[in-house]
Amino acid sequence: MPASPLDPAVITNLTRSIRSTTGATVTVIAPFTGEVLHELPVSGVTDVQESYAQARLAQLAWARAGFARRRAILLRAHDLILERTGLLQDTVQAETGKTRGQAFEEVFQAAGVTRFNALAARGVLRGGRRRSAIPLVITAAVSYRPKGVAGVITPWNYPLSLAAMDVVPALAAGCGVVQKADDQGALSILSLRQAFIDAGVPEQLWAVVAGDGAEIGGMVTEEADYVCFTGSTATGKRVAAQAAGNLTGVSLELGGKNPLIVLDDVDPARAAADAAPACFTAMGQLCVSIERIFVQRGVADAFLREFVAVTRSLKLGAAYDYSTDVGCLTSQAQLDRVSAQVADAVTLGATIEVGGRARPDLGPFFYEPTVLTGVTAAMECFAGETFGPVVAVTVFDSEQEAILAANDSDYGLNASVFSGSVRRALRVSGALEAGSVNINEGYRGSFSSVAAPMGGLKQSGLGRRNGPEGLLRFVDAITIARATGLIPLPRTGRDFERLAAPMLLLAAVLKGIRRR
Repeated sequence: MPASPLDPAVITNLTRSIRSTTGATVTVIAPFTGEVLHELPVSGVTDVQESYAQARLAQLAWARAGFARRRAILLRAHDLILERTGLLQDTVQAETGKTRGQAFEEVFQAAGVTRFNALAARGVLRGGRRRSAIPLVITAAVSYRPKGVAGVITPWNYPLSLAAMDVVPALAAGCGVVQKADDQGALSILSLRQAFIDAGVPEQLWAVVAGDGAEIGGMVTEEADYVCFTGSTATGKRVAAQAAGNLTGVSLELGGKNPLIVLDDVDPARAAADAAPACFTAMGQLCVSIERIFVQRGVADAFLREFVAVTRSLKLGAAYDYSTDVGCLTSQAQLDRVSAQVADAVTLGATIEVGGRARPDLGPFFYEPTVLTGVTAAMECFAGETFGPVVAVTVFDSEQEAILAANDSDYGLNASVFSGSVRRALRVSGALEAGSVNINEGYRGSFSSVAAPMGGLKQSGLGRRNGPEGLLRFVDAITIARATGLIPLPRTGRDFERLAAPMLLLAAVLKGIRRR
């Protein structure tokens, strides 16, 4: 198998749009084969600063263009994304090692995010009149002003989806963007960006830089008017601390140790079939994927038996078509991390029900989807994020026991409840400490609902992407109040003495007129 089906000329044209004056490059590996995929230009601090300077100039005109113009361009970008589905799938697979189907999910998500923000921006951000303290005497109105240029830092695992969920609402709100792409996801981001440029987004409005995070990541944060970061909790805290020094707002989507509760009124076979993609999509390299399954004792044996069978039946392989169910890990570092956590668990007494081994016969970073039982607090995979195809199954007796176990985590990004009763599932869902909860689905329900907010609680992050909340991140609310002159406002003590009683009467009247 070749490193990728991408034409070298396509790669060259894409990487030319990276702002880089250093003359240096970094080698990017194709996960399926371990061969060199391409050489990526490396940006320096000066490149980041110049990107911001040019983006700020472009943003002024973009903001003045208005909602209708931005909407038309973004809708054209949506159409181009769909037209270029094959190319976008190729780039995602070549960089991440995902299956064709999982790459398609990214393309579909990016298109959906683009359409939602194109259509929703005017309604969410147009502002309008607000009720004042003294009707007729004072009027109040709110308008929204784009923050300026957002700094967006995205990881390698979902390069299209995560870029779209931060960049597109920023553009729809009238902002510019300087994005730091992870080396392993740069081609996907640049392919997505090209669709927007071809649709009419000014090239300098969305700049992409690449390079070592320790060297240029700080400058991306330092220069930004708003920061979007997706990555580890430890790095997210550093980003937030730096942004706080400038009183710059941030949205952070960080780690997760996401639980799935399987109640005893499910069909075990169906629950097992639905649980597998929740755990093993993208080889578990997804912040919202399930890493802990709690199954009620009444169906525990049947569920585990079915779940092991489904997991064993998954077809692993490297293919640029729809013939495989599971791809590979993205790097040697990921393979080492997963292997170490499984070895640690087994050494301390856990049982491997299925999987638990690397598959170098398929490619350098393949690892079998793994189901563990007997996982205890002494094991690294008990509370620490694995970010790989490993899930621990634990048996519980009561709903309260499951809720307490699910919430016993520093993280609170995503959770799931499987039940044959909607009422029961909703009751349990309402008690879970997570930014999103899916019923009879692992993560795709909330992840794909681009009109609804997505984000984490506790150590899983701050702020929300998607939905109206995702747009409101990128604007400042401006209130303009006006005294009409109908009645002079009090200025002196005597004025207050004269007007206090009528104003109290007015407050009582207003309460009677409008009680909500």
